Amino acid sequence: QLQLVESGGGLVQPGGSLRLSCVAPGFSTDYYAIGWFRQAPGKEREGVSCIGYSDDSTYYIDSVKGRFTISRDNAKKTVYLQMDSLKPEDTAVYFCAGNTIRSSCQVFVSYEYDFWGPGTQVTVSS
Repeated sequence: QLQLVESGGGLVQPGGSLRLSCVAPGFSTDYYAIGWFRQAPGKEREGVSCIGYSDDSTYYIDSVKGRFTISRDNAKKTVYLQMDSLKPEDTAVYFCAGNTIRSSCQVFVSYEYDFWGPGTQVTVSS
């Protein structure tokens, strides 16, 4: 069973930074696009960012462009989400997920992401 594990969440003040990590224990994420999603209380889950394997393509939703940076280290089987200039509206549970259908992230098709981690809480508050 393919499963991912997130870490790096926590409580941070507005304007602060966090770096989330997504690790694939026991298997290789080679050939899979990896995405980050978030779900705030009372809201639907939304795709935040993704990164491709085959072409290093990336995608960001408008609300995080210029503040979040996604990257991957294939040797460490880890994908990172660097989050800077955090805002209270970034508060959510953040999930990483893998796409077994597509290795590129030139388009971000949320429903194609079919293996997930349990999530990590990010709280932005003063």
